[in-house]
Amino acid sequence: MEINRGVLIVVLIVVSSAGLGLAGDIVHQDDVAPKRPGCANNFVLVKVPTWINGLEDNEYVGVGARFGPTLESKEKHANHTRLALADPPDCCSKPRNQLTGEVILVHRGNCSFTMKANVAEEAGASAILIINNQTELFKMVCESDADVDIKIPALMLPQDAGSRLEKYISNNTMVSVALYSPKRPAVDIAEVFLWLMAVGTILCASYWSAWTAREVAIEQDKLLKDASEEILEVGAGSSGFVDINTMSAVLFVVAASCFLVMLYKLMSFWFVEVLVVLFCIGGVEGLQTCLVTLLSCFRCFQRFAESFIKVPFFGAVSHLTLAVCPFCITFAVVWAVYRRISFAWIGQDILGIALIITVLQIVRVPNLKVGTVLLCCAFLYDIFWVFVSKWWFHESVMIVVARGDKSGEDGIPMLLKIPRIYDPWGGYSVIGFGDIILPGLLVAFSLRYDWLTKKTLRVGYFIWAMTAYGLGLLVTYVALNLMDGHGQPALLYIVPFILGTFITLGKKRGDLKTLWTRGEPERPCPHVQLQPLEQRE
Repeated sequence: MEINRGVLIVVLIVVSSAGLGLAGDIVHQDDVAPKRPGCANNFVLVKVPTWINGLEDNEYVGVGARFGPTLESKEKHANHTRLALADPPDCCSKPRNQLTGEVILVHRGNCSFTMKANVAEEAGASAILIINNQTELFKMVCESDADVDIKIPALMLPQDAGSRLEKYISNNTMVSVALYSPKRPAVDIAEVFLWLMAVGTILCASYWSAWTAREVAIEQDKLLKDASEEILEVGAGSSGFVDINTMSAVLFVVAASCFLVMLYKLMSFWFVEVLVVLFCIGGVEGLQTCLVTLLSCFRCFQRFAESFIKVPFFGAVSHLTLAVCPFCITFAVVWAVYRRISFAWIGQDILGIALIITVLQIVRVPNLKVGTVLLCCAFLYDIFWVFVSKWWFHESVMIVVARGDKSGEDGIPMLLKIPRIYDPWGGYSVIGFGDIILPGLLVAFSLRYDWLTKKTLRVGYFIWAMTAYGLGLLVTYVALNLMDGHGQPALLYIVPFILGTFITLGKKRGDLKTLWTRGEPERPCPHVQLQPLEQRE
């Protein structure tokens, strides 16, 4: 297989965008905003379904204040309450209109949030909705000398939602609302399927990589027996694989960090469009490679896979590749055009899995030493850009990039994603390509080593490496749920599991030196016959 240089560049870009498993936060911790008795709520997202003249209308999302009582978590327990406009609109003084338990809609500004809430409570309101003066939501905190003995809920609505409700009421339309803040389920089935998807992708890629390595080894043994130096030279230069070394493993962190910062700084609609194009190019190459390899296993397609035609700029291309390529291009283009529809994640996952499997088949870790350096660098990279980057950029760079903030898109395409089926907040559970590719390189190496040394699954390393990856990813999702949906660096949990298992097992079995340096068993030349010591004397 010849590797197109452009495809390799795309692969490097994709690997550099290592992501993480996350779901959108519904609970926002804030250590900067002060807390004190009566002012210690977390900033939680709140659902605000509306009814216009008794008919169900739009549902809006607001954010709860630091003060006031907590809201119901279930919609059936939330009361339908009539919405009234404040007069004056800022609610900084006693309203002129008489309130009898309505929810009051007020404008932001001219006085503090706590003062508005106190005035609304004294006037007889059951809750207060504050319209922000911009489209984003704002965290409502308490002033140092404010009266925070507030008994009604307070939340902020974005400007567009508040303006729409205000317009309805101004036209003498009866508007009712309900306020509730549902909690995410402890486990969503989407995470189970995403775990199976990640583990299954590495499993398939590992077996393909090991099978190819064994075929190459068998071919090299035949060449050695034939003792043809010319054939050996030709065979050595056409392997079609990329073995990374220690230096390239270290440079990965630098390249990946630079690319991530570029994504963060240039994140916009047009830049995501560029990423979509690059993803489609890589996806087409990956899907075509997987389909050609799969179809070649069937006898009826073997003749087309083994016959070639010269194509300008691409060289010799099999007839089967030419037949499959239009389908792959059409698939990627259709996904790119319709990627905003509800089920477009299926196409994204198909292209992503095909690309990951192809990368794991082409790019290889030659030994445990390189694998350790690569994963340790990726371990530090993930931790730095998820947690430490907050100190410099005031937000997690990795999470902002993965969510596609400021781009108008639902995240970057270099992710596997599944919709959260039983989550009242919806959204997706996602995992970055890097969290599959980087550990997958070492898992694939373990199976290649087992097959070349003729080890069974029971005494080999693959089953242990595969189990370690699965457990590490499982712990990632446990941590994700324990942290209320806050993004977690998956490699923080996966890398210790895989490296700890591999190194401990290799040392116990006495294979650590071979795994660390050579990465494969020695294959003596069949033409060299070692004579017994007595015969040589």
